[in-house]
Amino acid sequence: DVQLQASGGGSVQPGGSLRLACATSGFSFDDYHIGWFRQPPGKERERILCNSNANETTYYMDSVKGRFTVSRDNAKKTVYLRMNSLKPEDTGIYYCATDWPIGTTCPRVNRGLWGPGTLVTVSS
Repeated sequence: DVQLQASGGGSVQPGGSLRLACATSGFSFDDYHIGWFRQPPGKERERILCNSNANETTYYMDSVKGRFTVSRDNAKKTVYLRMNSLKPEDTGIYYCATDWPIGTTCPRVNRGLWGPGTLVTVSS
């Protein structure tokens, strides 16, 4: 089975950091682009970024540039999202996804294979 699982969420104060992980299985991870998304409370899901199979990152949200970075561990089939200088508006459920079965295009809000999300709460 193709699976993605986001983990690492939690509660932090503004200015804090978290590292989320997207663990995958069931497909050729090395060949696939992985996207990160989030859904703030009461709002629609939004696309944050996409990490390509060549480990290149495209950001779709200006508000996270310079604060969020991505890394990929092909041996562990895992993509990490490092989030620094967190703000209350970063609060939400964070998801990872891939454009299964194509893989070499970035997933979108309305297109992709999703795993369960992980909750991030930024509050003082």
